[in-house]
Amino acid sequence: GAFQKKGHSARILSPEEAERLAKDQVLVSEFKQLKLEKEAQKNWDLFYKRNSTNFFKDRHWTTREFQELKACREFADQKLTILEAGCGVGNCLFPLFEEDLNIFAYACDFSPRAVEYVKKNALYSTERCKVFQCDLTKDDLLENIPANSVDVVTLIFVLSAIHPDKMHLVLKNIYKVLKPGKCVLFRDYGLYDHAMLRFKSGSKLGENFYVRQDGTRSYFFTE
Repeated sequence: GAFQKKGHSARILSPEEAERLAKDQVLVSEFKQLKLEKEAQKNWDLFYKRNSTNFFKDRHWTTREFQELKACREFADQKLTILEAGCGVGNCLFPLFEEDLNIFAYACDFSPRAVEYVKKNALYSTERCKVFQCDLTKDDLLENIPANSVDVVTLIFVLSAIHPDKMHLVLKNIYKVLKPGKCVLFRDYGLYDHAMLRFKSGSKLGENFYVRQDGTRSYFFTE
């Protein structure tokens, strides 16, 4: 199917940055890597416990950046069904509800605490949204969403938090609920983003894959 790519190419590294990345080749031990994978949900839940709903800014750029949200409609006020995979506390979901009244959203997150924050939001309504906890790498989305029923899936800063070996499981999972020919909107960290260059030595898990001090992980994508 069609794959549209827009945005920025990878940054050009300064000689100092390139040298620092070249030197940083020591990987976190296999024992710690397995522990991080096992405790991934706990670490994200603790993240939301510490930060509540205050960490990420509301994403008011969604409809501007993703013209597909309007273009995929056959007529102007057609009701869209979307899946916000990895919804966090609703920083993308609720601005979208305010901008577009003709959207019904399924929303899920790895963290049970994040899901509870979504339910407590003043804009949350069961008539417009069904939110549930889900590990996208192993919990079948069909338990909460009918097959082939979703017009748009958003994956916004989600795949980067998942181990690269399991990313394909997420895509297989969302494919089952997406209508044939409809679209996945993807945005995430890119190779050589400043966030990648801020990691200190001893944080590297694999190629373009790092762990933060709080145990959450981040992958940086090539095009």
